[in-house]
Amino acid sequence: MEEKIFNSFEILVLRDQIIEQIKTCYDPEIPVNIYDLGLIYEINIEQNGDVLIKMTLTSAMCPAAQSIPPEIKQKVEIIPELKNVRVEIVWEPRWETAMMSDEARLSLGM
Repeated sequence: MEEKIFNSFEILVLRDQIIEQIKTCYDPEIPVNIYDLGLIYEINIEQNGDVLIKMTLTSAMCPAAQSIPPEIKQKVEIIPELKNVRVEIVWEPRWETAMMSDEARLSLGM
């Protein structure tokens, strides 16, 4: 069976689907999804359907550090066209509140 190769348009559609899945994940201490919090730094989709998501946490001592990345992986893997999904935590640049979306700031009263 031949491996599926995604074109640029299909990759954009997959990216939107990935973002929608990520938006269902929340930091348990903050009532805003992690995408709008600005914790997702990169979503790299290869033409073969492999995905690498680079993210950070609000702090290195975040109590959800062990649960959020696996939750993201599990929810993104629901998208049938994707092959291998990896979630990598990075600490540079350091997260700050300026990275939040306007929607997140409004919901937190900022």
